[in-house]
Amino acid sequence: MILAAGLGTRLKPLTDTMPKALVPVGGTPLLDLNIHRLMDQGYDRFIVNIHHFAQQIIDHVAQQDYAPMVKFSDETEQLLETGGGLKKAQHLFHDDAPILIHNVDILDNVDFDWFSRQHLPEEDAVLLVSKRQTKRYLLFDNAMRLMGWMNRETGEIKSPYQWLREADLTIDDDLNVVPLNSQLSTLNSQLNAFAFSGIHSFSPRLFPLMDRFPDRFPIIDFYLSTCHRAHIVGLVKNDLRLMDVGKIETLDQAENFINQ
Repeated sequence: MILAAGLGTRLKPLTDTMPKALVPVGGTPLLDLNIHRLMDQGYDRFIVNIHHFAQQIIDHVAQQDYAPMVKFSDETEQLLETGGGLKKAQHLFHDDAPILIHNVDILDNVDFDWFSRQHLPEEDAVLLVSKRQTKRYLLFDNAMRLMGWMNRETGEIKSPYQWLREADLTIDDDLNVVPLNSQLSTLNSQLNAFAFSGIHSFSPRLFPLMDRFPDRFPIIDFYLSTCHRAHIVGLVKNDLRLMDVGKIETLDQAENFINQ
């Protein structure tokens, strides 16, 4: 599933007349870059959610060689965010195969054949993560099961585990989770902080757990609410490179990125 419904406000004025999915990088629309790259790695079924200038995306796809492989999830009435968009599209998935979720405005160096093979049968979701500087981190135990989320600047913690929500923690410059309360001294060997890439593999068997969620919600909220009852894990890619093509000034950098 390629998430392409966003307004692309950071790409104005280009997105005043086109959706961000059709913003060109090196002369090729972002949507085409992503789909062709995934096709080269064996993917042959795509769900694309649409909202902003939705008809432009439909008309563009109709003219492409990959058109028979694409189905659309229409969010023209309301943007549903990353979780709500996946929930709305669930009727378009017809088997139990894990679903790769990818943002249309992200370029990366991930081998998705490798990534798909890392999703083990017993795992409900696999979140691609790395050690990099950011404000918000996912927290995992030593088995890389998701435990929570932390805002490094404010100290806010989200988790289904009360002991973790009440913990007094910080993340140091080396991205180690450090307890500030001596009674929690064992936490530094039990928790690991990683930055989420926005790329994840989702098992359709999680869809029933979304029934209690509203129409619109972020996927991370879902993962954080269910990680105590579902097998949600992190997968570390140490050499991960990401390029967020979300701003006008990054378009030239994005062309260099794909050329490399």
